[in-house]
Amino acid sequence: MTEETIGVVGGGIVGLAVARELTRRRPGTRVVVLEREDRLAAHQTGHNSGVVHAGLYYKPGSLKAELCTRGRALVRDYCAEHHLPYDECGKLVVAVDRDELARFETLEGTARRNGVPDLRRVDGAAIAEIEPHASGVAALHSPHTAITDYVAIAERMGADIETAGGRILLSTEVTGVRRVPGGIDVVCGEDVHLVDRLVVCGGLESDRLAEVVGAPATPRIVPFRGEYMVVAAAKQELVRGMIYPVPDPRYPFLGVHFTRRVDGTLEVGPNAFLALSRQAYGRLSVSPRDAARTLAWPGFWRFAGAHWRTGLTELSGVLSKRAYMRTAQRYVPAIGVADVRRRGLGLRAQAVGRDGSLVDDFVIEQDDRITSVRNAPSPAATSSMAIAEHVVDRLDRGR
Repeated sequence: MTEETIGVVGGGIVGLAVARELTRRRPGTRVVVLEREDRLAAHQTGHNSGVVHAGLYYKPGSLKAELCTRGRALVRDYCAEHHLPYDECGKLVVAVDRDELARFETLEGTARRNGVPDLRRVDGAAIAEIEPHASGVAALHSPHTAITDYVAIAERMGADIETAGGRILLSTEVTGVRRVPGGIDVVCGEDVHLVDRLVVCGGLESDRLAEVVGAPATPRIVPFRGEYMVVAAAKQELVRGMIYPVPDPRYPFLGVHFTRRVDGTLEVGPNAFLALSRQAYGRLSVSPRDAARTLAWPGFWRFAGAHWRTGLTELSGVLSKRAYMRTAQRYVPAIGVADVRRRGLGLRAQAVGRDGSLVDDFVIEQDDRITSVRNAPSPAATSSMAIAEHVVDRLDRGR
């Protein structure tokens, strides 16, 4: 029997986790990872908060809820096995006033249904015991929410893949896909790779790659940018772990928050505003191609029409550091605009339906020999190894 060849498009943490899982579960399979950039983890994986989520936010019974719970344990064990950074510094989700308590109660119910380990509700006095400089009337404490280095994890996965006999081809952009007798031709410029099956984990380019493989045009990716601030060294110890707001259930974004990093720094952010480039990380970065694609999508205009007030609020934080920190300072009053500087941007690949709805859950589609991860925003990094198990299980069922 001829050995099967499986191609994986995307060298972010989800694509690498899938490739690694394939080498583990199918030792005789030839696995090849095709990555457009000249390094692994170049986009979402390398520009996030480094948080290992415990599952507080996600609709019970959804793929996000299931795979985040499983993924957190897998990431924890993988970091322990390979001596990678992993710090359970814990998280507080804080209601700063009584107007937020209805949303807070709903969030608590969701977190408990998801089985968030050792979750505890605390009052204002107990908040100060956990985070002495935080302010609020109530909070959920998740002691097992952790921080890690996802780039280090991705690079370790890449080493695992190559040690197991897989190949990683960098600077290799997929420009076409053709179904041919006996397999699939994956066109990368002048090179063609023949594979038996293909898994597409394109992140910010997942909709474009879906069109390349002949999948439906919807949902479409609308990229959102998130800007981070770093807190001055003199005040970095004012936050011990993570401090988050109670999220607005209408949006998949968690709001500006305080997060420790494994290098010891303290960050504030990210906010969320429309990005005009899917690849560049400058504050003024614009790609005419990317901007035109977003503006041509009817779903974007329907979303913008429904949420323009929130968009204006987010825009004020983009334009003004003072406005940005006005929101954050509600949670830690002692850290103000003079105590932070801009650090950089992240980009989020958010799938949007034609009707303007934000696609909240992970979306994984399978069409014959091609599997496409169409929507994998946060907590995709936390869930990456569990997403990989899910994808390979589906491949196994389709053999």
